[in-house]
Amino acid sequence: MSFPAILQNPIFKDDAKARKWLEARVWPDGPICPHCGNSDPKRITKLDGDAHRAGLYQCNEPECREQFTVTVGTVFERSKIPLAKWLAALFLLTASKKGISAHQVHRMLGVSYKSSWFMMHRLREAMRQGGLEPLGGKGKIVEADETYIADSEKKQFQARLHPEKRTKNVGPHYKRQVLSLVERGGNLRSFHINEVTSNEVTNIIRKNVSRESAFMTDEGRHFRQVGQEFASHERVHHTAKEYVRGDAHVNTLEGYFSIFKRGMKGVYQHCGEQHLHRYLAEFDFRYNNRTARGIDDVQRASLLAKGIVGKRLTYRRPHTAAN
Repeated sequence: MSFPAILQNPIFKDDAKARKWLEARVWPDGPICPHCGNSDPKRITKLDGDAHRAGLYQCNEPECREQFTVTVGTVFERSKIPLAKWLAALFLLTASKKGISAHQVHRMLGVSYKSSWFMMHRLREAMRQGGLEPLGGKGKIVEADETYIADSEKKQFQARLHPEKRTKNVGPHYKRQVLSLVERGGNLRSFHINEVTSNEVTNIIRKNVSRESAFMTDEGRHFRQVGQEFASHERVHHTAKEYVRGDAHVNTLEGYFSIFKRGMKGVYQHCGEQHLHRYLAEFDFRYNNRTARGIDDVQRASLLAKGIVGKRLTYRRPHTAAN
């Protein structure tokens, strides 16, 4: 089904149908009380009638007795934005390969820019995953590489100090550093790091990659020491125009970085450093649930709906915000 056809789905127009769709994803086996974890259908009552708001349930556990809806304990909690518009934003974000700006969502859904900005950051928070098993393993290949994202604020500051450098590229120390790890044919993880140093890179790799993996990197010196800890470590020398040598390459990550950078430059354009980790979570989520792995737009949206539980953002939009 094409994405324009998906947008004709009643869940994007009717809050009752949107709630039913969300409940089926968040509670596939029936309602669960977010306050005490009770999932016994005999101890949960749905409160119907005009006296109660839509989708309200009552937990009948003696020590709880709390009321709840499917949005309690999720990134949607206490939002006054219609649930149907939340789901439309969710589908738009998961189906857009390079992302979709808050301004575009603001125009398409008819919500304020301030609301759309907060919606998108809440959804990115729902895309974040933690506590995962190490990548790779025996007989598997893991790539590691770093990339740099221009810090527009620092670049503008330097341009004011040195007008003659306005059209020149800035060095890596004026950019934000990103380290990514990918298991070939598997998942990818990205990290916003302060500096590309041996200590910082080593700490991340040790926590996220199985030692039984074959490890592939470029010639960066920060990979030398940690590379000795793996079953094998192959390096390609980009400075010598070497990009592939048998199985030795980091082209999987290079492809990911090309999509990530096009999204950050062409769609989002400006990103506050405090939010970069959420944009990385967004691009990682779409990569890990890509069409090449048999996951279509509807399935990807359903996976994100399951990820809204237990995550909340309560800060207000800063004066200078990312798109």
